[in-house]
This record gives sequence, structure tokens and C-alpha cells, in this order.
Amino acid sequence: MLYWLTALSDGGDFFNLFRYITLRAGGAFMTALFFGFIFGPPLINVLRKRQGKGQPIRDDGPETHFAKSGTPTMGGLLIVGALVTSTLFWARLDNGFVWMVLFVTLAFGLIGFADDYAKVSKGNVAGVSGKVRLGLGFAIAGIAAYWAMYLHGVNDVALAARVEEYDPLSGRLAFPFFKDALLNLGLFFIPFAMFVVVGAANAVNLTDGLDGLAIMPVMIAAGALGVIAYAVGRVDFTDYLDVHYVPGTGEILIFVAGLAGGGLGFLWYNAPPAAVFMGDTGSLALGGALGAIAVATKHEIVLGIIGGLFVAEALSVIIQVLYFKRTGKRVFLMAPIHHHYEKKGWAEPQIVIRFWIIALILALIGLATLKVR
Repeated sequence: MLYWLTALSDGGDFFNLFRYITLRAGGAFMTALFFGFIFGPPLINVLRKRQGKGQPIRDDGPETHFAKSGTPTMGGLLIVGALVTSTLFWARLDNGFVWMVLFVTLAFGLIGFADDYAKVSKGNVAGVSGKVRLGLGFAIAGIAAYWAMYLHGVNDVALAARVEEYDPLSGRLAFPFFKDALLNLGLFFIPFAMFVVVGAANAVNLTDGLDGLAIMPVMIAAGALGVIAYAVGRVDFTDYLDVHYVPGTGEILIFVAGLAGGGLGFLWYNAPPAAVFMGDTGSLALGGALGAIAVATKHEIVLGIIGGLFVAEALSVIIQVLYFKRTGKRVFLMAPIHHHYEKKGWAEPQIVIRFWIIALILALIGLATLKVR
């Protein structure tokens, strides 16, 4: 919204600063951070009063989790509120990619909110059924995938008129490490993108099991994707890095900055011992956002590297379930894998910080794919 102040600029005054994505990203970060600090305490108080016993604790979970009984959930409202507010203030609102990512974030956040509400109102861990959540998630992801294809198609037309031998991106899958590799999926790109978005949302949801465990890796992954979005949205950067140019994705950096600021504001209250949990409201919204950004920037495969921690958490559950059904035995002491290490006697802060380190390493490897081609 504040971008429109550039209309008052003559090209060399204060208002001209709002043309720069980097400045607006800084503004979005600070806006979201202050939003979290200002609205965090009253929101937590409201959630604590309305929820009574707080988030239900699994009976079959690690014994240390019973001490967390009474902690309110739905803290994801703080993160989503902060990043949406900051994005609307600082991003260009005529940018389709911004609206696509916001749509996915809010829609998955609503699914998570419904699930959290069902859990706290019933007083048990059974929220909205998994089939319903997956069905709604795939429907939302389908809309987003079609939307992304349309936006990439608009860019294809504009670029083809200016660039000789331009290779269209709409409906195509780009590969890391290979400069010109594009696989034309056509309409099959839609189910592929749906899988990316839904998979990311549920993988983050599975990771959210310890105080501070999910939010920092989400911020790290989002930060890496924000750098990619800014790079592929600038033709000079893409020429240097030999990556595909996707006009307009640079504005996603504003969204990512808002996510980082809102995430830090939330982490202030989620640090051990947590005063509030993000719940499915936050984890599904943030995971869906990561998937949507990857689809928008044509870096779906790279998301699997950057978000490798989330992939490992999801795979640990899949492996555990399949192996148990086949043999009646368990591969891990408990899944997702962070509970396995709890059962082995690792302290919660030890697990959380080590997983943060892994997330940072994977994000740096993912960023390296920009140049290793």
C-alpha cells in the first residue's frame, strides 16, 4: 500500500525510496515484529481465558509434555496477522504473486484454525478429520497452482516479445544444478504443484511438536526462498546466475520479511517454556506459504533441499506407519523423529537447537543451487 507513495515522487525525493524492494522489506520486517510485541500479550491472555485447559496433550506422547498442559494454542494467529498486515502495508498490491501466496497462507490458516478450535472445544486431540483437511488443502492448492500457471503465462507473453529464443515457464518444471533443463508438464503441473503445497503444509505441521522447533526452521527456509524470489525477479541477477527469470517474484521478499518479523515476535512467547503454541493455525499456514513461494519462483525441487528438515520429519512418520503395518515393529522409538530423540533422552532445547542448525545448513545448500549450474 505504501508503494503508491511513489506517485508523489519526482524521482529524487523521499517518496522515491518506496520504489526499492529492500527498503520495503525492512519496513515489513519491523512492522511485523512490532505487531507481534504489541498484540502478543493480549492475544495470549484471550486465548488462555477462552481455551481453559489449553491445547490437549497426547496420552501416548513423551512424558515431559504433560507439564505443558494448560498452554494455549492458536498462536499462529499472531504470526499470520503480523505477516498479512505488514505485507498489505509494504508490498505492491498489483502483484499477482503476492496475492497468490497470501491466499494460500490465509486459506490453510483457516483449515488449521478449524482444527485447533475442534480440539480445544472437545478437549481431546481429535480435531477435523484428516480426510477433510487433505481434501480442503488440495482444493486450495489446486486454485493456487492454476493461478501460478496463469501468472507465469502472462510473463511468458511479455518476455517472448522482448527476448529471443525465450523458453516459456508456464506449466514447466525447472531443475536445480542444470541451466536450461525444463520439463514441460503441461496441465500435469497443477497436480504436481498441489502436492508441493499440501506436502509442505503438512510437513511443517508434523514438525511443530516442541517449543520453538518449527518456527525458526520456517523462518530460515522462508528467508532462503525470499532470496531466491528476489534473485529470479531481477533480470540482471538471473543473467549472472544462469537461472530462469520470473518477473514480479521480487515482491515476495516483502511477504517473507513480514513472516520473519512475525515469526520472531511469536518466538519471543514460544521460547521454552512456551507461553503459547502456534497450533495448526500457524503450522499449516506457514507450510502452505513455503510451498506457494516455491511454486511461484519455479523452485519446487529446491524447496525439498531448503526444507529438508520438514521432509525428514514427514518421512519419519510415513516410514514408521508403513513399517509398523507390515511388520508390527517400529523403526523409531516414536514419530515424528524429534520425539524419537526425546525418547532417547535428549533434552528438548538440545533437540530444538540442533534441528535449527540442520535447517540452516540445508538452507545454505539450497541457496548454493543458484550458482552451481
